[in-house]
Amino acid sequence: MSARSWRRQTDRLVAQSVLGAVALTWLVLVGIDAFMALIGEFGDVGKNDYGIGKAVTYVLLTVPRRLYEMFGYAALIGGLLGLGALAGSGELTALRAAGLSKLRICASVALALFVLTVAVTAIGETLAPLGDQRAQALQLAAKSNDVTLAKGGSLWARDGDKVVSARRARTLDTSSGTELELFGVRVFEFDPDGRLSVLMLAARATHAGGRWLLHDARRTEFGTDRANTTLSPQMDWNSRLDARLLSLSIVRTDYMSSRDLGRTIRTLERNGQEASRYREAYWKRLFYPLSVLVLAFCAMPFAFGALRSGGLAKRLFIGMVLAIGFYFLQSAIVSMATVYGFHPALANLVPPLILVAAAFAYFRRHA
Repeated sequence: MSARSWRRQTDRLVAQSVLGAVALTWLVLVGIDAFMALIGEFGDVGKNDYGIGKAVTYVLLTVPRRLYEMFGYAALIGGLLGLGALAGSGELTALRAAGLSKLRICASVALALFVLTVAVTAIGETLAPLGDQRAQALQLAAKSNDVTLAKGGSLWARDGDKVVSARRARTLDTSSGTELELFGVRVFEFDPDGRLSVLMLAARATHAGGRWLLHDARRTEFGTDRANTTLSPQMDWNSRLDARLLSLSIVRTDYMSSRDLGRTIRTLERNGQEASRYREAYWKRLFYPLSVLVLAFCAMPFAFGALRSGGLAKRLFIGMVLAIGFYFLQSAIVSMATVYGFHPALANLVPPLILVAAAFAYFRRHA
């Protein structure tokens, strides 16, 4: 058998063991996460038209996003378990005795995970955002008869005898608390005969401290033979819209696709608004495949140490500690980059580079 053919068989052997363990771990993690989410939704069952069936449907629609979020942990823990299974059967020892280095075996694990990572990234860019958007639309419509989400994410609500429309919404954490913002606001007010009597247009509306304000507003009152228009940079809006309920319409940045994040960033920058939150999420998403592969690759050396002195519990513990440590390291570096004005791309690249440097230092000492 040629050396090339032998390496292919080795890659196949490692891939079968690792991918099987990853799939099982992934299924368990997503199942637990979805079950806990369903338990949380049961607290809202009975509100308006929100029944058990819609709660289950809501959670099922979020499964693609949960698959995307949990894959990194599944890849790391499953990789450790897969190599551990080879170690337990003596196959890993045989591969080492045949002259295969630890680096080559770990590279086989990363190669096995690469194709799966590409597929998961595609899910995160397509099915996950779409599922979350539909889940939120279902939840919002079921919990309120007066608020709905139209195609494309625009918001429609009934406010007494008024109809309100907004292109999108978002929340902001300020020193005085959480503030809700609506963009591209239109308010239609009708008379008792159903004719349009007042039309208000605003670039955005904000809700803070129990008070609604319209910004860059234009109010037009329609009479029988003329229309009066009033322009104001800021206008009080006497509205009974429930800000807490409207917050259900907001898609978190973690749930948005790269394309939507990029579009939002360009829109905010064009309007002179703060876009750092979306920029951080954008670069985090772009570096997601690299982070997953690097984290899994760098955890594999611990599986070799487990050959003599550990088992399942030790490998799980190592995987969880490494994943949590990487998460905090990445969060800390990204936060520091935001404070000191470094580019988010650099901040998201540094943690994987630190892990790669540590891994190769290990491989040089323990070839």
